[in-house]
Amino acid sequence: EVTVVESGGGSVQAGGSLRLTCTASGFAVEDSDMGWYRLAPGNECEWVSTLMDKDGRLYYADSVKGRFTASQDNGRNAGYLQMNNLKPEDTAVYYCAADIRNFPPSRRGPPHPCSRSFSAMDVWGQGTLVTVSS
Repeated sequence: EVTVVESGGGSVQAGGSLRLTCTASGFAVEDSDMGWYRLAPGNECEWVSTLMDKDGRLYYADSVKGRFTASQDNGRNAGYLQMNNLKPEDTAVYYCAADIRNFPPSRRGPPHPCSRSFSAMDVWGQGTLVTVSS
């Protein structure tokens, strides 16, 4: 079974920082594109960042560029999202997800709130809540 589990969410004041961790199991993170997404109440699922497997490039949404940094530790089989200078509009449930190389779609789990919009991802976590107060 392939899983990813997020941790590290919490409540902070505007301007604060949090570091989210995505711990993978059943596959190697180095064999996948790792993505971070967020879902705020009343909003649609929003892409935050992607770390590409093939070339290690990082991509960020404009809303977080310069404030968030994604990284990966292949030895720990985990991904991270360092979030600095947090703003109230960053409040959301944050999910990590993986597009695993050569993974058959038939092995995917049940649908995720974000999977319709981001259908390439094979596995999603349960999410971790980030609340930023002004």
